[in-house]
Amino acid sequence: MLTIEKTYPMSCPDLKYLETSPDRLTFFDIETTGFTGDYSAVYLIGCIFPSEDSWRMVQFFADSPQAQKDMLSAFSELISRRPVLVHFNGDRFDIPFLQKRCIALGKPDIFEDTESIDILKRVRPLKKLLELPDLKQKTVERFLGINREDRYSGGELIPVYQSWLKEHKDRLLELLLLHNEEDLLGMPKLLSILRFPAFLEGGFRFLSETRKDDTLYLSWRSETELPVPVSVSTPVGNAQASGTDLQLTVPLYRGELRHFYKDFANYYYLPEEDCAIHKSVGEFIDRSARKKATAKTCYTRASGLFVPEPAEIFPGTLRREYGDKACFALYREGMFCDDAAQRYLAEALRRCR
Repeated sequence: MLTIEKTYPMSCPDLKYLETSPDRLTFFDIETTGFTGDYSAVYLIGCIFPSEDSWRMVQFFADSPQAQKDMLSAFSELISRRPVLVHFNGDRFDIPFLQKRCIALGKPDIFEDTESIDILKRVRPLKKLLELPDLKQKTVERFLGINREDRYSGGELIPVYQSWLKEHKDRLLELLLLHNEEDLLGMPKLLSILRFPAFLEGGFRFLSETRKDDTLYLSWRSETELPVPVSVSTPVGNAQASGTDLQLTVPLYRGELRHFYKDFANYYYLPEEDCAIHKSVGEFIDRSARKKATAKTCYTRASGLFVPEPAEIFPGTLRREYGDKACFALYREGMFCDDAAQRYLAEALRRCR
């Protein structure tokens, strides 16, 4: 077995999103000769973890098929001291694979006293919101602007490892180590994507409300700074976020809408007026000019300029038709007081995920 150790002077402020002490963390990634640990071998186990003001990387490389036992023992000893394991899709691949190798090689389960944090599981709910084409580690890295030198996939490196076993050429070993090294270095940087849930889930301060013709521009500032700018579509308009700032561009609706009353049994509908009126007043109208209101005809009409709502935020919600999911409120300057603005944004963002 070969052991390669390196130190990197880098910081990772996003470790706080893992909610555990940094001295308990081990980021790890493995390279294998196949997809199942029952028959395939693991030829490289890479680990990286914070150490004082830098990061330490340790790679255990199988210089022969028989070295797997030594690799598993060395890895087991390391994670016994740092038992919170951070990985990308490790719950589905890396951990089950190594558990099967332990069984095949007659070793006890090395993960028995560990905890698992799968970055992929944290990223998956963001796929639609961030319009990611897939959830591969390299795809997420590209989205975050993380560049790497390695251009190979794990599958493409299997024949490279097989060639190294025969030839022991340094160039081949460098390729194998580089791929694993960049996966490891990328994982702490991937944690910056966890700022998106923190950004979306609150801590906003309302800044301004500006209207230009029939478009409304609403601005907020967050306590969380995004790693990259993002633009997302919400039910009420487009949201653009950059750094700590978010602007919601809301197209206003000019025309006529209806306010529907839920207690329609207490109303009459006036066909000539095309509106409903409460029975306490309708009793004085000729019977021929009124009829019992139904849920669909129990409304009053309003004309003007309206702001779309992600939910019923403001009093007097209006709709185009009965049962229409899209709802509106009559627009008035200054209607976005702090509390209303916070609820408006929270509902808009909740519905775009």
